[in-house]
Amino acid sequence: MRIDIGNALAAEASPGVSRDALERLDERVARAHDRIERGRHGDEFGYAALNLPATTDADDITETVAPVSDAAYVLVVGIGGSALGAATIAEALGDSRILTLDNVDPDHVSEVLSLLPLAETAVTVVSRSGTTAETLANFLVVREAFTEAGVDWTEQVVTITGDSGPLHELADRHDLPTLAVPAGVPGRFSALSPVGLAPAAIRGHDIAAILDGGARAADLSPSLFETPAYAYGTVAYALDMRGAAVNAMMPYAESLESFAEWFAQLWAESLGKDGLGQLPTRALGATDQHSQLQRYRAGPRNTLVTLVRPRERAEIRVPETDHADLTSLGDTGLGELLDAEFEATEASLAEAGRPSVRIELDRVDEAGIGELLYTMETACVLAGELYGIETFTQPAVEWGKRAARGLVGEDNEESEAVAEKTRLVVE
Repeated sequence: MRIDIGNALAAEASPGVSRDALERLDERVARAHDRIERGRHGDEFGYAALNLPATTDADDITETVAPVSDAAYVLVVGIGGSALGAATIAEALGDSRILTLDNVDPDHVSEVLSLLPLAETAVTVVSRSGTTAETLANFLVVREAFTEAGVDWTEQVVTITGDSGPLHELADRHDLPTLAVPAGVPGRFSALSPVGLAPAAIRGHDIAAILDGGARAADLSPSLFETPAYAYGTVAYALDMRGAAVNAMMPYAESLESFAEWFAQLWAESLGKDGLGQLPTRALGATDQHSQLQRYRAGPRNTLVTLVRPRERAEIRVPETDHADLTSLGDTGLGELLDAEFEATEASLAEAGRPSVRIELDRVDEAGIGELLYTMETACVLAGELYGIETFTQPAVEWGKRAARGLVGEDNEESEAVAEKTRLVVE
């Protein structure tokens, strides 16, 4: 993987970070690296996520899901980090038969269930605690749909959970195949564990190759000039401190659109604390050149644009035409055109003095997505060290969860705060 931070330097962009500032920051990176390595070696909470390429057992996952490995479809029931990693991996591997229920919108749930041949569908239900309201509500709906269709749901379900709680008890009662949510790993960092890998394993993908890709990025050096993940985390942090409070993640591959959504959770939930942290936004090249680039180039100078592309991709040739206005398109490739759009966006931002970072992976395949996920997780952990925040907690999210539970029957202070909110209604 290659990361080019040249268009984020102060000589090229505003806001930007000077080479001298990067040299000074590299001393802090070295100290942060020492802390990260101690955390990894001690398997400490959060830092343990960076050990997953080595500690995740691909064979164990494959053996556990074997009873449902003949399924034509997989339905992932989870939310946030319990679903986004699996969705990102599925999309990167081009598998449209892995679907996700990660919201409790009744229209969407009904639509997804109506599209699936339930007798040919495996379900992975993911909740560490086994009490996640949205996940358990959706699972109960899914279970009822299987029963109403005359399908024995106990033959279709794999549970991924902690070592106690209602979901674990359910799995024991019905002798369901069960995988463990890894201890010490927050959900948003769990893509390279059974949480993210089990659906791909059910569908027969090479999950060991995904872990190998992650391992390729796991040999960390104590310098941002030698470790791509540290380069990205440092530059994102430095630009935020200089006014780039928005980070627009813009992959130039449809197969990485879910990756941008996964990144948004990783970055926001990990770094948005103590009045700090960039706001991650999602875009897709080349589509959003026509909807968002105007703002990135000519709007407020508060945005870092992160451009991601594979260096190799499949090609489709554009047929030749004798239409005078279209002859330049004839016998070019769609991939060639997409790369031209990528280069044009990068150049447009540079010409306007707006910061961007280029991330290039070899190709979007098992190894490529494993390396990309691991690199961004490491970048996030490094940025958290530089901010001096608790990267692996999410107190604001937990407040919202308690408030939601209160509104559907559990008495707590958070739900009372919702009831007391100020209203000014215009109809």
